[in-house]
Amino acid sequence: MTRWMVSTVVALITVVGVAGTAVAVPPPPPNPSDSEIDAGRQQADAKAALVGELTGRLTDAEARLRQLTDDVAFKMELANKARVDLETAEAEADRARREAESAKVEAAAAGQAVEQARVRLDEFAGASYRQGSLVGSVSAYIGASSPEDLLARAQLLKAVSESSLDALDDVERSRGEKANKDAAARAALDLAGRKEAAADQAKRDAEVAQTAASQAQQGQAAAAQRIQDDKAAVEGQLDQALGAVQGLEGQRAQYNQWLDDKRREEEEAARQAALAAAAAAAAAQPAPAPALRPQPVVAPSSGGVETVVARAMSQLGVRYSWGGGNYDGPTVGIRDGGVGDAHGDYYTVGFDCSGLMMYAFAGVGVYLSHYSGYQYNAGRKVPLAQAQRGDMLFWGPGGGTHVALYLGGGMMVEAPYSGSSVRVAPVRYGGIMPYATRLL
Repeated sequence: MTRWMVSTVVALITVVGVAGTAVAVPPPPPNPSDSEIDAGRQQADAKAALVGELTGRLTDAEARLRQLTDDVAFKMELANKARVDLETAEAEADRARREAESAKVEAAAAGQAVEQARVRLDEFAGASYRQGSLVGSVSAYIGASSPEDLLARAQLLKAVSESSLDALDDVERSRGEKANKDAAARAALDLAGRKEAAADQAKRDAEVAQTAASQAQQGQAAAAQRIQDDKAAVEGQLDQALGAVQGLEGQRAQYNQWLDDKRREEEEAARQAALAAAAAAAAAQPAPAPALRPQPVVAPSSGGVETVVARAMSQLGVRYSWGGGNYDGPTVGIRDGGVGDAHGDYYTVGFDCSGLMMYAFAGVGVYLSHYSGYQYNAGRKVPLAQAQRGDMLFWGPGGGTHVALYLGGGMMVEAPYSGSSVRVAPVRYGGIMPYATRLL
């Protein structure tokens, strides 16, 4: 028997076997009525409409929450700015206080020197008077033994008188200069004190605004969570309604399928035979060699930029602490009266966004202030579309809400928010400033 005949017989047996199986059609499944299916669909549509309404409300609530969260971040950075400004004002006031104290001591010493000089001059005049005359009178020359002695006494009295008067003038002039210096120092101290008071008031105002923003954000977060819970509950009810409709429609579909099972089974048998033949033919063909994947090309970067990037990347996983971080690494955070306090930032070691930039750029000798708004103006502005690896990206008015380090390829490294840690993330373009800041 030839190979073709064997194949034909096997194919016939296969078709006959499949066809024989198809003859045994099972009994018909349940067939729900149209009214039952319509009622189920109406119930599912009602739940779907409620889910849509809750979705819209949740979208609005989350958008408002995002705004309030951004506002909290902005207020936190303003409070941080006020803290930095207060520290600067306090340092200036301390310096002015020391200078005023020094000028006061110098003025007092100058006044004492004037009094001492005047006493010496008075004693000289008194001594001359007790001799019988004032300085330069005839009695001052009585007792001279010779004309040369008489001339020497005259020159001595004249020199002593003029020297004392000149010394008194010099001391008086010095006292005037010291008094002027004392007055200038006291005026500078008064100005520094006013600046310190204004900075302290600004810090208190910023902290009050930050607390209010945090409370509003927390309230909105709770409202959004309630809507989310309601939406989840209705989604569960929708799933149940859809399941019921799908069950009814499935029964209807099974009933319709039952009507033509015999034809479908025969067609399926023929199709499977054709697939088997195609698979056998394909198996006889050699498999094509896999295509080589091109390797990416990495552009070289400058050493300074890579040092900054490496220092920032070395802190991946370090927790976020508001007010934390300096030129040497992570530090304990400070109280913010809201979100940061709730996460314990004030007693844990970590970075905030601007603190991470301080540490990264200190590695190349660039020392930034601990406020993103100041960091935004620390270097050259470049359009966002031209940002390069190692540039700083900013968000919020004047860059005062957030800062991150651009890594290239649409990625950045950042210390994002309380409750998180230093991470690499795609660049977020919502609310981003149109310029990046380049320091290197």
